[in-house]
Amino acid sequence: MVPFLESGNRVTGLGSDREIRALAAAVIQTEMRAVAMLAERIDEQFVGACHLFLACKGRVVVTGMGKSGHIAGKIAATLASTGTPAFFVHPGEASHGDLGMITRQDVVLALSNSGETEEILTILPIIKRLGVPLVAMTGNPDSALARLATVHINVAVEQEACPLGLAPTSSTTAALVMGDALAVSLLQTKGFTRDDFALSHPGGSLGKRLLLQVNDIMHRGREVPRVADSVLVSEALLEMTEKKLGMTAVIDANSHVIGIFTDGDLRRMLEKNLDVHKTPVAKVMTHPCTVIQADILAAEAMQIMESKKINALLVVDEDQALQGALNMHDLLRAGIV
Repeated sequence: MVPFLESGNRVTGLGSDREIRALAAAVIQTEMRAVAMLAERIDEQFVGACHLFLACKGRVVVTGMGKSGHIAGKIAATLASTGTPAFFVHPGEASHGDLGMITRQDVVLALSNSGETEEILTILPIIKRLGVPLVAMTGNPDSALARLATVHINVAVEQEACPLGLAPTSSTTAALVMGDALAVSLLQTKGFTRDDFALSHPGGSLGKRLLLQVNDIMHRGREVPRVADSVLVSEALLEMTEKKLGMTAVIDANSHVIGIFTDGDLRRMLEKNLDVHKTPVAKVMTHPCTVIQADILAAEAMQIMESKKINALLVVDEDQALQGALNMHDLLRAGIV
């Protein structure tokens, strides 16, 4: 059992809980300072890199070794998912055949904190021979990689968060943030939209939230509960029970929606001691009611339900004629929630 100090701090072989929290906070503060310094680096070199990427007719080839390689992989993935085709190439494998993946239409983004990574420098002559623009992201503006690059983005940090100054910490965080700055700047400049984003994320709940329309999941035809505005509440209840959506549309002779009768309307009616066998549904329905059209996103329908604190929506055409119905359970089944 781990002993405790009187102050409530647990004793370990490395120090007290208080010391551990202080160490962790120091790491975060150091990395926050490193990130804050990046704002000063959004200069003509950064803009030049964006122009190279925007003009690229091929793909952005991102490379890096070690921890920088992990960051490079993430930057490539972010670029690819936000409208800038990109992929990662391991520099060690590049000199053994993978350089064939790079074409004259591409742009290379190379990450190296020192700017002297041997595996990257080894492949630079081939990149130069192909005439491929090179964007370097390093922490050393005087390095070989920075000097040989078409454009150099400076991501130098004052210190690593590692107390030994050895493990890449602040430097990798800075590179990652700068990569995000590039990706989002390109996204905005290209006019990349939510629909564009959805096309590269069709799987899972994200794709469903972005792509699915009301038309894809709504009830239609005989599944949609509906009653004439002249019927009594008792008849409306029978329709609600049969269709099992917790509500019914109230329509006129031309199938135009004039209101909705819900479980909530029924409870409010019963609180007033009104007789379901004598009360016209038109007297106690919700009117006007919130309606939507079939071509809006299901996620937008969800937002409407949440904002208005309702559980169902009627779907109408441009003339307000009833087309379908949608409730919260439909959105749950579709994975929107």
